Amino acid sequence: MSSDSAVGAAAVAEPNKPLGMRKNGKQWHSTKKAFRPTAGLTSYQRREKERAAMAQMKAKEKELKDEKEEQRQQRITAIREKRAKKEEKERYEKMAEKMHKKRVERLKRKEKRNKLINS
Repeated sequence: MSSDSAVGAAAVAEPNKPLGMRKNGKQWHSTKKAFRPTAGLTSYQRREKERAAMAQMKAKEKELKDEKEEQRQQRITAIREKRAKKEEKERYEKMAEKMHKKRVERLKRKEKRNKLINS
């Protein structure tokens, strides 16, 4: 119990300890720690976990991106179909000006049959 209080007191006293003047006179710079080349190395298990997490994140991003692209393609196809319908309607209206209404209807049905056969 006394060792716990001593550790706590040492931890509290350490930040208040004055460092004194720096030898080079640049007090505004932060103090540097000793260079330890092996300090940043991680264990194999930790690297594997990080790789798995990264792969999972990439898969989720890809899924979201694919979903967004699918929605974009649906919008594009809807617009194309709408334009095609409009053009066809205008074409039939132009034909109706020149021909009789019943003949235009017959041609519509005939073209529809041809479309179904060719598709």
